[in-house]
Amino acid sequence: MSAVLISDPTLRDGSHAVRHQLTEEQMRGYMLIADAAGIPIVEVGHGNGLGASSLQLGESLVSDPDMIRLAAATLRRAKIGIHVIPGVATLHDLKSALDLGVHVVRVASHCTEADITKKHIEYVRSMGREAYGVLMMSHMAPVEALVQEAAKMQSYGAQGVILMDSAGVYLPRDVTERVRALAAALEIPVGFHAHNNLGHAVANSVAAVDAGASILDGTIRGFGAGAGNAQLEVLVAVLDKLGYATHIDVEKLLDGANLAEQTIIAKVPTINSTSVVSGLAGVFSGFAQPVERLSRKYNVSPHRVFLELGRRKIVAGQEDIIIEVVHEIAASTAH
Repeated sequence: MSAVLISDPTLRDGSHAVRHQLTEEQMRGYMLIADAAGIPIVEVGHGNGLGASSLQLGESLVSDPDMIRLAAATLRRAKIGIHVIPGVATLHDLKSALDLGVHVVRVASHCTEADITKKHIEYVRSMGREAYGVLMMSHMAPVEALVQEAAKMQSYGAQGVILMDSAGVYLPRDVTERVRALAAALEIPVGFHAHNNLGHAVANSVAAVDAGASILDGTIRGFGAGAGNAQLEVLVAVLDKLGYATHIDVEKLLDGANLAEQTIIAKVPTINSTSVVSGLAGVFSGFAQPVERLSRKYNVSPHRVFLELGRRKIVAGQEDIIIEVVHEIAASTAH
């Protein structure tokens, strides 16, 4: 029976869905659920990762250090994970997080910019903690380029490389092609992080493990940006049915999902028309709320906004471009 390592970013990616306003009480409650079910890694933090709380990216209700302290005080079995984008998080931020008890660090870059992860990956490894590389918006590079960038992360000391379908654009055949290529080229594990814009998050995750991945991400009830992530309790149940070992208690996870929906999820993510357009346009799922909010304010079509953002190949961190695009569309409509 093949083993699959599950990492749960409910308290990180999920914060996109509530504009980063999860309370300590909500986070503590979910940590207890995840710990009881045997989730191996629980990610915490701002939706865009360590150090991202800001006016541009959205201010977190609870600071990074306080989230990590809360996790250290609450989790008994699960490891504490964080998402780190160099340039957003400094080495000083990273040192502070490790000092507070972080076990697992995912160092992420745009899919063609793995070079920027070198110092952070090397630092995490020098401190004796687990370091993984992450290639975000992976649909924006050809397979050969993804292999080259992943190989760089491996050379820096990464203990695995995770492909992120940040825009929820993939279908199973796309995942199979990419994961199979990485698994063949690398000497370290390959992982996959799905979004559900086109309704294939769980199917894509299964395609990933069938193609050689051994690390998967999922969030409770799919709680996450846009149409959400792979729904954790469904993903674990399906993997169990297929004979993959996750060492997670499915019954406890299903019971916990019901409780989590009542306590932390104001609105369960669904696939709406805007989510589909976001996936088709290949635009970062975390843009869903600001695009919809600004589109309502200026009375423009969010679909047009997403298509233009996709045409410009805008990525996370370029949130300021959304308002520029909205203004341009509003002005063109007024004439």
